[in-house]
Amino acid sequence: MRNICCLPIYFQKGAPAQIHMEDEPPPSQGVSVKVLEATLLSALKMLDVGKWPIFSLCSQEELKLIRQACVFGSAGNEVLYVTENDEVFALGMNCSGCLGTGDVQSTIEPKRLDVLCGKKIACLSYGSGPHVVLATEEGEVYTWGHNAYSQLGNGTTNHGLVPCQVSTNLVNKKVIEVACGSHHSMVLTSDGEVYTWGYNNSGQVGSGSTANQPIPRRVTSCLQNKVVVNIACGQMCSMAVLENGEVYVWGYNGNGQLGLGSSGNQPTPCRIAALQGIRVQRVACGCAHTLVLTDEGQIYAWGANSYGQLGTGNKSNQSYPTAVTVDKDRVIEVAACHSAHTSAAKTQSGQVYMWGQCRGQSVVLPHLTHFACTDDVFACFATPAVMWRLLSVEPDDHLTVAQSLKKEFDNPETADVKFLVDGKYIHVHKVLLKIRCEHFRSILNNDDEIIEMNEFSYPVYRAFLEYLYTDSIRLPPEDAIGLLDLATLYRENRLKKLCQQTIKQGICEENAIALLSAAVKYEAQNETKRAKHGT
Repeated sequence: MRNICCLPIYFQKGAPAQIHMEDEPPPSQGVSVKVLEATLLSALKMLDVGKWPIFSLCSQEELKLIRQACVFGSAGNEVLYVTENDEVFALGMNCSGCLGTGDVQSTIEPKRLDVLCGKKIACLSYGSGPHVVLATEEGEVYTWGHNAYSQLGNGTTNHGLVPCQVSTNLVNKKVIEVACGSHHSMVLTSDGEVYTWGYNNSGQVGSGSTANQPIPRRVTSCLQNKVVVNIACGQMCSMAVLENGEVYVWGYNGNGQLGLGSSGNQPTPCRIAALQGIRVQRVACGCAHTLVLTDEGQIYAWGANSYGQLGTGNKSNQSYPTAVTVDKDRVIEVAACHSAHTSAAKTQSGQVYMWGQCRGQSVVLPHLTHFACTDDVFACFATPAVMWRLLSVEPDDHLTVAQSLKKEFDNPETADVKFLVDGKYIHVHKVLLKIRCEHFRSILNNDDEIIEMNEFSYPVYRAFLEYLYTDSIRLPPEDAIGLLDLATLYRENRLKKLCQQTIKQGICEENAIALLSAAVKYEAQNETKRAKHGT
């Protein structure tokens, strides 16, 4: 057992005035640092719904339970989420009753949507009103929210304040995908059929006319005997990918977003001839631009380009599909949203790129980010900060680095050194003390097992050691004076500020005299220490 003076080496007689950090840590410390770094990188890769500002309204306990979520609305100010128990909640502005809570009152507290609990939501989309369309794992469709254009598919134009099942023309049909434009809706069934309804001023319903469609209607015309495998909607246009890789488009085309080489609207589905010989797997629509991903991992884009959202290096609109170069890696995912002018893609190696309108900037070429998924692009750079799809959140059972360190403080099972103070032990880890405190880096030896400390009281030492694990302090103002003294000697500037805050915030009539007495006591002790050590 060693008895170590609490004074840092730079306060001890004959010691150098300054301690320099070692260029390389000792082997035992190096291994631990690598473990900490690996854990931190793992934590950074975990998807965090908290990146969307609206989730700041939820507690940490609520966030931990979320398994699915979708942020939507004109300012990213509405959210629907599903918990691990398959309970559905909503919160936010509630424009046009889009939260499905039975009224149009905004709420900053999550409200439970009983009708959807236990339904197992499979996919969800939303419009600009907003209106919401979702499908369950059983293939049932529910809609609610804005309905001025019959986009809820219930045959009326009354706003829907609660989720209601849409069954007209969908009986015995299992819906596997849903998509929404600004004010129209589209669903895809398991047998490859497409149904649409809602606003149709530009032919986006695909019925051959421009009359609004109040209930689901199957899109036939050129799709009559074809199997569709993927659908998407721009603000006022619709897209469908067939099982053979062909792409059919219809609706508004003022910016060339249909990729037909013209700017005329298309009231019925039309194949994009320019993609002849190219097998498309997925399609994604922005506000007025379109992205497709081929089976070879290549991206093609067309439509509006005022923010560089096509990724072609300029801001010129394109009415024909144009290849987008994303490094040399194979792309496995493309992302866009009808409420934004932002585009994103993820490569086979996990790299995420973004382009278009990115927080006010026009990024005209795919830009490599540090994100782990395309969803983060929309959380951090899209305007508004919405989600481009229903987000699935994997259960996060592991502790963060900070949580793990906090848990290990004074744990005799994992500690490799004990501090003996006033006859009591405090169990800690040498490598962490060396990483966090320059004083301990200079005095701790690898063979130390028990270290006796007698310069300060047990509560003060314990609070200091716990601070090294948690970055916070928990002790009464009277003891904070002692900890402030220790922090001053150890040159722990941040700890000094925390102590000063604790003392300042803790002063009251009841303890003012005690604090003054403690301050005088510790000042007297300081004078004794300075005299003892010749400083």
